[in-house]
Amino acid sequence: MEVILLERIRNLGDLGDKVKVKPGFGRNFLIPQGKALPANEANMAVFEARKAELIKQAEDSLNAAKLRAHGCEGVELSIVAMASEEGKLYGSIHAAQIAEAAQERGIDLNASEISTDDVIRQVGEYEVTLNFHADVQTRIKLVVEAQKAA
Repeated sequence: MEVILLERIRNLGDLGDKVKVKPGFGRNFLIPQGKALPANEANMAVFEARKAELIKQAEDSLNAAKLRAHGCEGVELSIVAMASEEGKLYGSIHAAQIAEAAQERGIDLNASEISTDDVIRQVGEYEVTLNFHADVQTRIKLVVEAQKAA
């Protein structure tokens, strides 16, 4: 299936690119999310008519993402979780928990914007990547501490 991208998508293409994708990805994700249009003559005309508007939206989105990334520079989040005496967590730390810790610090993050290199199952310090935009990423420090016995 060929689609016309309405925004930059990492590892796929840029605004206005005509790319070939698997039918399910196009029909179930790209088109319903408003990220692409099916590639046909009518949609090419629609895209050309909206091109200036889409470029402006893309620039605004990029600038907003850069501002958010700048606001997260140097941030250190801390999560307290139950752990054994050896420092092994009972469970693991997920993106939703990291987003919740960020919300408590007044940082607006969605779990979908957070990615970790490994599964966090030990007490310690970790680097977490925040993906605000296809072109904007930043890393923050996450400190996982063991919960003190009551």
